[in-house]
Amino acid sequence: MTKKQKKSLVYILIGLALFLAGLFCRGYVRLGFMLAAWAVTGWTVVRKALRNIARGSVFDEHFLMTVATVGAFALGEYPEGAAVMIFFQIGELFESLAVERSRRSISALMDLRPDSAWLWRDGEAEEIDPDEIRPGDILLVKPGQRIPVDGVIVEGDASLDTAQITGESLPVQVGQGQQVLSGCIDLSGVLKIRAESAYEHSTVARILELVENASETKAPTERLITRFARIYTPAVVLCALALAVVPPLFDGAWSQWIKRALSFLVISCPCALVISVPLSFFGGMGAASRQGVIIKGGAIMEDLARIRTAAFDKTGTLTMGVFRVEQVDEAAMDREQILSYAAGAESMSSHPIGRAICAAVSDPPTDVRVLREEPGRGVAAEVDGRRVLAGSAALLAGEGVAVPDVHADGTCVLVAVDGAYAGMIRLADTVKSNASGALSQLRDLGVRKTVLLTGDNAAAAERIGGKLGFDEIRAKLLPQDKVAVMEELLKEDRVMFTGDGVNDAPVLVAANVGVAMGGVGADAAVEAADVVILNDDLEKLASALRISQKTVRNARQNIIFALGVKLAILVLAAFGIASMWLAVFADVGVAVLAICNAMRMLRAK
Repeated sequence: MTKKQKKSLVYILIGLALFLAGLFCRGYVRLGFMLAAWAVTGWTVVRKALRNIARGSVFDEHFLMTVATVGAFALGEYPEGAAVMIFFQIGELFESLAVERSRRSISALMDLRPDSAWLWRDGEAEEIDPDEIRPGDILLVKPGQRIPVDGVIVEGDASLDTAQITGESLPVQVGQGQQVLSGCIDLSGVLKIRAESAYEHSTVARILELVENASETKAPTERLITRFARIYTPAVVLCALALAVVPPLFDGAWSQWIKRALSFLVISCPCALVISVPLSFFGGMGAASRQGVIIKGGAIMEDLARIRTAAFDKTGTLTMGVFRVEQVDEAAMDREQILSYAAGAESMSSHPIGRAICAAVSDPPTDVRVLREEPGRGVAAEVDGRRVLAGSAALLAGEGVAVPDVHADGTCVLVAVDGAYAGMIRLADTVKSNASGALSQLRDLGVRKTVLLTGDNAAAAERIGGKLGFDEIRAKLLPQDKVAVMEELLKEDRVMFTGDGVNDAPVLVAANVGVAMGGVGADAAVEAADVVILNDDLEKLASALRISQKTVRNARQNIIFALGVKLAILVLAAFGIASMWLAVFADVGVAVLAICNAMRMLRAK
């Protein structure tokens, strides 16, 4: 519970104590206690009403509560005036607890920013703050360190982990003359990089700025009860005004009709609504949490219920992020021999591709001597006394091996034994077993379009996207590119985006609903998201949509039921038949029934 919520709870408890004390008093003492209870619990409501009036937004629930409770005191119904405000504040507290949102994505993203950088000057490395870097500076980056700013390699070669920036699942081999992005991690080799920009213009800084800008420009979702109040409040006020003015023109009983109009206003206060509607969402979020889905607010549930486009990141979201051998193209040897020799050659490697090949062989050779390893090209080794090459076509061609014209899209390792081409091993990131089923369930729930957004290469994206039946595939996207695509999609419909990496944080914030995979997802993605799936089960997306749709239906049922009873009593009040306390009793009864209906959401599946 936040400080603001704790303060609100204290005010409610004080107001209740003053209200109960006033019930045992008479005359001006009762008035004093009730006024104090009204002031303690209602001052924030009155302040919001006045502030909204100053902004040109007159008719909302705060205005109605203010006018109605002032009218109750004017009629001498002091307990009614205080009770309405207390009930309203209790409902507001419930709603505040239900819709509290957490967006600490910017601070979480700061993990991308290195604490220091190493400036190469006069043959020595000097530690400096990244903010001090200027274009043209030569920077030294060692294995394990992050690249502080965007730049060009002037000396050295290394493997870079670019997953948090581009979403590329495999390490990228870079060398002299190649451009590198800030935020990437040097996995091997010492690099000297010429800075192309200052830190504030680097890729990392732009990611932070994208998150911040997306948070500021994303239109706030109006609460269901606020949208309802925008129609209900002016209608009630106009009816009360007509009741106070029109009948007396014919019978002259101004005092009688003004009192009825004030009673009409007091009775119109939607206490049952302001309590039961937030509880519907609270119950829905409780049901979702038991399914392993954290939804950070009732307004988000409303957005989820209306989602029509679902966009996804690839690596770690639709796939496991772990490579495996998918196919072996045989040439001079059979599958088992090709894998065995390749596993022997890769047995000393820590590269993900090498580990995947070794994992595909139950009994790899042990008589291995690695001759050399060429980063980005492959490895040469002696395996069981035979010379083995495992790597790219360039590696084999450099050793004079004749490689046939093979179609090698995606991630492939060519194998040669004793100077002869033996075959090719195709590897692929493993698609999650329930990914296809999850997309099918989303379509059944009203999602009309599915889009794949990934920083991976086009071949890998097409393979995964085609296999899962995506309607649209966008590949080789940097974080800012994903945001740009998201802005296009938002012009067409309401969009949900699901991702897991730091590079997904800006687009998670930009989407109508951002969903993070909480099990393997980066902290920044989890914090930036509106919805978190704790166990990375994609089918929980359908659960979240289904529960959200049920919750919104439940809240609308409460509105229709409470409004129907309220209108019936208002008609009676207009003719002087219904007393104010009868109205209060009916309102409380409606509230209890509506709350019971809302609590059904706790058992939603």
